[in-house]
Amino acid sequence: MSNTFGHIFTLTTFGESHGEAIGGIVDGMPPGIDIDLGFIQSELNRRRPGQSKITTSRQEPDQVELLSGVFEGKSTGCPIGFIVRNTNQHSQDYENMRCLFRPSHADYTYYTKYGVRDHRGGGRSSARITISRCVGGALAKLALRRLGITIQAYTSQVGSIALGRNYHQYDLSLTETNAVRCPDSEKAAQMEQLISQVKADGDTIGGVITCVIKGCPAGLGEPEFDKLHASLGAAMLSINAVKGFEYGEGFDGVTARGSEQNDTFCCDEGRISTTTNHSGGIQGGISNGQDIYFRVAFKPVATLLREQDTVDMDGNPAKLTARGRHDPCVLPRAVPVVEAMAAMTILDHFMLNKAEKV
Repeated sequence: MSNTFGHIFTLTTFGESHGEAIGGIVDGMPPGIDIDLGFIQSELNRRRPGQSKITTSRQEPDQVELLSGVFEGKSTGCPIGFIVRNTNQHSQDYENMRCLFRPSHADYTYYTKYGVRDHRGGGRSSARITISRCVGGALAKLALRRLGITIQAYTSQVGSIALGRNYHQYDLSLTETNAVRCPDSEKAAQMEQLISQVKADGDTIGGVITCVIKGCPAGLGEPEFDKLHASLGAAMLSINAVKGFEYGEGFDGVTARGSEQNDTFCCDEGRISTTTNHSGGIQGGISNGQDIYFRVAFKPVATLLREQDTVDMDGNPAKLTARGRHDPCVLPRAVPVVEAMAAMTILDHFMLNKAEKV
């Protein structure tokens, strides 16, 4: 149940962290789109483990195989099936967790819901499942290219080390120049040092990813239950470890008055625009043509490489010290996942909007 995302452009995913493979089916991909396999692989490479000293040391090539829906380098309009094989599982590292519940992890809730759980890496609850999202998001980005819509996310906070909230202050093209994926090199160095220290302590830390969508036309989103910001929020909150979502001024805007928050309309070269963008590009649940920007809060990873109090499956008190390869901070590898979910959401709403006008 609920393994499919989207309305017209859809992604259905399958697989577990320590199973044979992760994969999915993308349906609703517009026909005739150039399928750049190198670009899709590069998006997976941004997410893959083992890419730096501040990520998990699990070594996986995460090589994607497209199985259908592509002919002579273009999408056919038919479902695109794909698979990414797991090749470097260390399932024995999780044997001491077989009968124990990791604090703040999905172990207990999965067991309560299904009566069975895959203790090896969390099974279906593992962040490794986001591989499928990155493939779906890469395909959506290829379609959005034709529409002139771009999506750029970056790490804006790790622990207490934070960038200013105004994304205009930064050159977002620098995001991929460091392991943290932060466009401010000085802050990035501080963030990396903090993550390294946390990792050495056997602990974890969270932070915030900011995402900016440019080129989105006015008119996307529904006026009631499928508001564009609600869809983006649902997409982001479906990502592992996400605890919060805000768009535009968000919670910071509650201290201002309406006279300070209202985005005044103007005419810019014959096009209706706004002089400010406190609304974050969305008003009444519908895009207004301005940049859409939002922030996503990630909690610290639940699996710690240090002793924690817990209980076993019978409720008996126990001690747990996790083993294996885990991220001390998910932010660097979550940046492409945030972009992927945003891309699929925007493309899906674009296609919904187009269908309404037929």
